[in-house]
Amino acid sequence: LDGKLVSLLMTAQAEANAAFGNSDVYIEKYLEEPKHVEFQILGDNLGNVIHLGERDCTVQRRHQKLIEESPAPAVTDDLRIKMGDMAVKGAKQVNYTNAGTMEFLLDKNGRFYFMEMNTRLQVEHPVTELVTGVDIVKEQIKIAAGEKLQYTQDSIQQRGWAIECRINAEDGKNEFLPSSGIITDYHSPGGPGIRVDSYVYNSYSIQPFYDSLISKLIVLAENRKQAIERMQRALDEYIINGIKTTIDFHKLVFSDPAFQKGVMSTDFVENLFKKE
Repeated sequence: LDGKLVSLLMTAQAEANAAFGNSDVYIEKYLEEPKHVEFQILGDNLGNVIHLGERDCTVQRRHQKLIEESPAPAVTDDLRIKMGDMAVKGAKQVNYTNAGTMEFLLDKNGRFYFMEMNTRLQVEHPVTELVTGVDIVKEQIKIAAGEKLQYTQDSIQQRGWAIECRINAEDGKNEFLPSSGIITDYHSPGGPGIRVDSYVYNSYSIQPFYDSLISKLIVLAENRKQAIERMQRALDEYIINGIKTTIDFHKLVFSDPAFQKGVMSTDFVENLFKKE
């Protein structure tokens, strides 16, 4: 180990021992330009487990996802097989049933590291549904009823490109501070390849006591470039007045050259505001 690192490690151990009577410390691997990539899992009660491909969730604020897409721009066909096989193997090792998500960090050299598993349906599941054609909620109900998975791994194919924007009641230009109040105007986008999952409407009262997510705007197109263009049009059509939302923030993201090229890392949002 580098001499300076050893010295800092010993200092940390001494401080820990003085404060807690235990000098044990953790050393974590530093990942350069990491991306957040996750795999959707389905497992039935008969031991059958498959994955539905991956999602990129790299664009985040305060470790909370803002934009998700499937497929992931940085994941090659070979890497998809490796990561997918690992996700399925992990789920089988714990006899996992139902829908779940294996989450990984992917470094700039294509090495991936397990981070956590979410044992539930996630906010970003629509992008997977759109590119695979699998109704994940429906499959959950079937699994809960004891039915066998109707899909095999070979039957799962990704077609097209899907992107989701989380529309939050937050001020995207002011450190994402929560925004509450009455929605005075509401108009959601529509047309081919547009999906809006929401519960709000004109005159709806946004309270400060709950999660800030008020809508999910999802698009499906033939490829990533077309999906970005479709999302830009949908964001331009989306009108929510009376409160602050992240719509303008998303417009900024989708016009950014780095995002358009798919070369994001988990500090993308922080770096985006540095450009302003």
